Amino acid sequence: MTVTNSQSGTNVHEVADGIYRINTPVVIEGAGGFSFNQYLIMDDEPLLFHTGPRKMFPLVREAVGSVLPIESLRYIGFSHVEADECGSLNEWLAVAPQSVPLCGTVAAMVSISDLADRAPRALADGERLLLGMHSVRWLDTPHLPHAWECGFLTEEQTSTLLCGDLFTQGGANLPHLTELDILGPSEAFRHAMDYFSHTKNARVMLERLAETNPTTLACMHGSAWRGDGAKLLRALADALTA
Repeated sequence: MTVTNSQSGTNVHEVADGIYRINTPVVIEGAGGFSFNQYLIMDDEPLLFHTGPRKMFPLVREAVGSVLPIESLRYIGFSHVEADECGSLNEWLAVAPQSVPLCGTVAAMVSISDLADRAPRALADGERLLLGMHSVRWLDTPHLPHAWECGFLTEEQTSTLLCGDLFTQGGANLPHLTELDILGPSEAFRHAMDYFSHTKNARVMLERLAETNPTTLACMHGSAWRGDGAKLLRALADALTA
């Protein structure tokens, strides 16, 4: 582990080959411990997935800079339009002059083409993007768990699913990577603070994610997870339709 800011506890771990989890633990009044994660794919054209909230930008910038030069970032990606997903997007575009926003076509159409200081690179459903040794593919997941423009990236070399708000776990000091149960804790969090839209298409979309056979789930809140991702995604589908 590399702690990049001793005051905030911001830290960096490699959770898959060339993929780094940047984590900042926080305490939210009324909700207790929580955490915000960003994922950095180091490659010829580096990609940062999730920016973190705007006020957290200095911490995340410091952490990214411990892995690679900030100005080398090429893509600033996110699942959907929300502060912890893309709150500091324009700050990143300013410090990484060659970077562009990376999102789905719906996010580009309804928000990012206007909100961002540079035009986005919009990925169609199923479209692949080569970063160098790594290759990512965008999968539309409208309203799963929420937002019309929602989608996820799967990194094909490492079988990593950058799964955003799926499997959100509460707690501020969780391990960076676990093989233990995260469905139970994430379901407990969902039942306490239900952030899912409960779209009727959830099972179909989760089955499509399961078919990518991920072995690492890069969660935005809580631990990243290693194991049979297809089985876990199908278990989530069962829980949502129970």
